[in-house]
Amino acid sequence: MVDQTFCDLLEYEICRALRDSDFDETSGFWCDGVLMSKPDTYYSLKYLNENRKTELKAFIGKHGQTEYRLLLKLSENALIKFANNLSIKERISFTDFKIDIKDRQIEIQLD
Repeated sequence: MVDQTFCDLLEYEICRALRDSDFDETSGFWCDGVLMSKPDTYYSLKYLNENRKTELKAFIGKHGQTEYRLLLKLSENALIKFANNLSIKERISFTDFKIDIKDRQIEIQLD
């Protein structure tokens, strides 16, 4: 299940992905927070299993205050990690990270 502790760790992983990115447009960007932007049912294990994705809100940019829509996609392996209640650090492993500055969207694929 996605909760605030998961979001806090995701924030740091997004910072790392931005720092390690080769995109010139995101040079100096960082993440100042990830929040759940939908009702709690959108973050339950049942919802994640049925939909394999959920939506969050991230605050990104040079000042970390620009709101982005964050689409979090989960692979079969990620769903197994969630279902088995592995530690949060074991649940966050990006296989893909995309950012669209113009449309203020981020897409993350978890493995």
